[in-house]
Amino acid sequence: MNYTLDFTPVINGLPSLLAACLGTLGLAVGGMVLAIIIGIGGVILRDSPIRPVRWLVKAFVELIRNTPFLVQIFFIYFALPLAGLRLDPTPTAIIALGINGGAYAIEIIRGGVQSISKGQVEAGLALGLHKSQVFRLIVLKPALRAIYPSLTSQFILLTLTTSVASAIAAYELTSVAQRIESDSFRSFEVYGAVTLFYLVMSWLLMSIFGLIQSRYFSYPVK
Repeated sequence: MNYTLDFTPVINGLPSLLAACLGTLGLAVGGMVLAIIIGIGGVILRDSPIRPVRWLVKAFVELIRNTPFLVQIFFIYFALPLAGLRLDPTPTAIIALGINGGAYAIEIIRGGVQSISKGQVEAGLALGLHKSQVFRLIVLKPALRAIYPSLTSQFILLTLTTSVASAIAAYELTSVAQRIESDSFRSFEVYGAVTLFYLVMSWLLMSIFGLIQSRYFSYPVK
């Protein structure tokens, strides 16, 4: 079968695709901010002295981590309106991404906090440091150093997961690519270009996060 490559639809749609990349990053940033908020709140509740609260957090983590993201976003977009809560595609995508990422962030942040031994905190207090100084110097930065690689990997994964939001027509790269493909029927060219866009975004994010890590979260050289 002869197939002639024609990237004209991709070239013509390039402004829309580039704008959609910003939409993808916007969904990812919004979802990650919500995920971190859920993660911090979940860690606090996870260690609550109230047993049912701890059980609820554990159940939330297991539920989200063991169900498909597509089902989660469909539930928010199609099922919640039956209960009177109707959301547009973009807020739905951000909330779904935040909830999904939050379940993983709870475990990531909790692991970072638990990596700081109580002895270090007690030593800081014994040296006369204020509680805020102990938190900032002894707890916060080592904990961030411990969880930073996992959090950044989760952010990149969340960025790629935004493509699922095309199932509810949220504004992001894959949904725009689907419209261009449906108009041109040039599947190979359109989705080949989209693959390249995702690779470039992932590489740029990894590079930026790597620079931040080397500047702020690297271990001192002895």
